[in-house]
Amino acid sequence: MRVQVKMSETTELILGIAALIVVITLTRRYHAWRMKRAYIFIIDDLKKNGAYSAHSAVDLPYAKRNLLKMGLRQHHPQALDHLIMENIVGKSEDGRYYLIQGNVRL
Repeated sequence: MRVQVKMSETTELILGIAALIVVITLTRRYHAWRMKRAYIFIIDDLKKNGAYSAHSAVDLPYAKRNLLKMGLRQHHPQALDHLIMENIVGKSEDGRYYLIQGNVRL
């Protein structure tokens, strides 16, 4: 014999809103984690290539957004823009990138 549990509309609404809040929070945390990984990847890549000044600047293939990957979120170009705005990474006149602050810790 099956017992049927009836929830009121208020309870269903509260549970639905709570589930929506959980989904939004987890999505924001996931994208923040991906951005942090992109920051670390870019800084490590510039350190590995020895790009510490405009003279030793390097091209970064992931600096531009790829139109072929439409629908997929690309975190590297956005992370690079944030690093430039925070004066952690510099961009030379010819479009190459270098570390301004060599001892960055994230």
